[in-house]
Amino acid sequence: MVSAPPFGGGRTGPWALVPPGTWKMPVPWFLLSLALGRSPMVLSLEKLMGPQDTARCSPGLSCHLWDGDVLCLPGSIVSAPGPVLVPTRLQTELVLRCHQETDCDLCVRVAIHLAVHAFLQAQVVLSFQAYPTARCVLLEVQVRAALAQPGQSVGSVVFDCFEAALGAEVRLWSYTQPRYQKELNLTQQLPALPWLSVSADGDDVHLVLDVSEEQHFGLSLYWNQVQGPTKPWWHSNLTGPQNITLNHTDLFPCLCIQVWPLEPDSVRTSLCPFREDPRAHRNLWRAARLRLLPPRGWQLNAPCSLLAEATLCWQAPGGGPCQSLVPPLSRANVTVNKTLQLPLLNAHPNLCVQVSSWEKLQLQECLWADSLGALKDDMLLVETRGPQDNRSLCALEPSGCTPLLSRASTRAARLGEQLLQDLQSGQCLQLWEDDLRALWACPMDKYVHQRWALVWLACLLLASVLFLLFLFKKDHVKAAPRGRAALLLYSAEDSGFERLVGALASALCQLPLRVAVDLWSRRELSAQGPLAWFHAQRRQTLQDGGVVVLLFSPGAVALCHEWLQDGAAASAPHGPHDAFAASLSCVLPDFLQGRAPGRYVGAYFDGLLHSEAVPALFRSVPVFSLPSQLPDFLGTLQGPAAPRPGRLGERAKQVSRALQPALDQLLQAPGAPGAPGDCTRDGT
Repeated sequence: MVSAPPFGGGRTGPWALVPPGTWKMPVPWFLLSLALGRSPMVLSLEKLMGPQDTARCSPGLSCHLWDGDVLCLPGSIVSAPGPVLVPTRLQTELVLRCHQETDCDLCVRVAIHLAVHAFLQAQVVLSFQAYPTARCVLLEVQVRAALAQPGQSVGSVVFDCFEAALGAEVRLWSYTQPRYQKELNLTQQLPALPWLSVSADGDDVHLVLDVSEEQHFGLSLYWNQVQGPTKPWWHSNLTGPQNITLNHTDLFPCLCIQVWPLEPDSVRTSLCPFREDPRAHRNLWRAARLRLLPPRGWQLNAPCSLLAEATLCWQAPGGGPCQSLVPPLSRANVTVNKTLQLPLLNAHPNLCVQVSSWEKLQLQECLWADSLGALKDDMLLVETRGPQDNRSLCALEPSGCTPLLSRASTRAARLGEQLLQDLQSGQCLQLWEDDLRALWACPMDKYVHQRWALVWLACLLLASVLFLLFLFKKDHVKAAPRGRAALLLYSAEDSGFERLVGALASALCQLPLRVAVDLWSRRELSAQGPLAWFHAQRRQTLQDGGVVVLLFSPGAVALCHEWLQDGAAASAPHGPHDAFAASLSCVLPDFLQGRAPGRYVGAYFDGLLHSEAVPALFRSVPVFSLPSQLPDFLGTLQGPAAPRPGRLGERAKQVSRALQPALDQLLQAPGAPGAPGDCTRDGT
């Protein structure tokens, strides 16, 4: 006696072992009518009263159904010792098994047609599966000797019945015990609820629910994640019919839809229609966030599982591609939303992680630069170990890995002997090793200093001469102030708010201040990506003694709250120029670790936000309301170079006049933001 295979994987065919037993989901009578009443073939289904299974035979046969299910055990075909009865064909019919007149379940009736192979009696196993149900029953059948002609059909046995759910795929097997021939098998798809359809219209997707006006039902949208439980996104109880519109930015490959009537023990219909949608896959990568976690951890956050590979690379200062390293990370698929460890002995700010999909680079992060400092001008040495303690060394450069002590014209070749001495004297940091290879980071600062010492001396001499010339001039030459650097960060919510930020940035440039804002760097932002652009601007601003200005808005406050509550970036897809969302992974650690005072300033606009809406974490630095507190704001931005109070007041009036038209236009626009509220967005 052998069983049907487990549904959806593992061994298939009747050799897959499963335990006996039946799992049952009651289906209300009106749902069966809804599902089956539209087909002219099943307008009227026969009803079976009572829960007992039964078997009956055609005339000339006698049959007996064993009590209860039997274990389905593996077996193989054996030679028949004489004539036997064998199954020749399977047929199914849908019937209803009713516990009460209006409490019925869908049931599959099976007819087994038999013929004489050589004998007059058989034990016939009937195996059934419809996820998650798996059953095996045993029928004993006999035929009168007068009908026992070899090769001739002698009748059939009807079994009532195997219960199954609407929309299920059922699989049937039949064979004798012992098995004298190959088993019969049959697969059948049962009718499903005709409720839900999905259609596309341009950028919009419509969910059409064809339900009667009196029908109350629940609708749920959720992310069906491979790792971990499903994550709900939206749920509502509705009354049919309904036509619900989703924007194309809401689509993800794992976005699924579930609908069910608001009745006890109702069956639920589920659909995941966007698994192959190119827009859904683009949205998924826009929503994905790569985080490096000290000391040597990393994590890829995304609302769905990703078919991606991660590699370790070395990012040299001055730009250029990040060069892939040994050891590569696991080439297996990346597990999202799970912290993984990098195979390193020591961390280094130049070490980065790249995530690729289908050989296309999707994400790259070098976030250790915030905890370990800026990128270093170190030389990465790759050591290869051979037999008998032989080893070779090469230096990783943009042109490739240059062997030390070679005659190449690269910097590593010119300094090969010195680098080898540094390695032997313990001045290089070992990043990783195994039995065959190792990675070393060797500082290059002293060689840069030696090379440029004469140049610096010449520059100092020239500067001294120029200084003496200035002293002998009769007229005093006053150099125009260069101005302090200021980097403006804001959440790009709409075009009106961007115009307001642009007006503020233009007015600050007249103070003078050296202002950086992503509105003026869209080409660089598209080429580098928001995070890389922000890293470069933040590093340059702080190195020049400047200040980073956080412009709070309702959208910015919502993003900050999501970070503070979840410890991860919001998973909603952001625009290609949204530097604020990308920068939170670096800004928040500065505030959490007490490095923000003196480097950050906060501001919000009158009428758009209340001061209490700014998260308490950010109030460790001055936060100003604009334009009402413009004099104090400008004084803080300019720092020690701020002019006298009277002059500062005049400049504040100039900035206010530049801001007010854009602020008034934004406040008068329909749907203008007011006090901050909840920001419902799709994300991880």
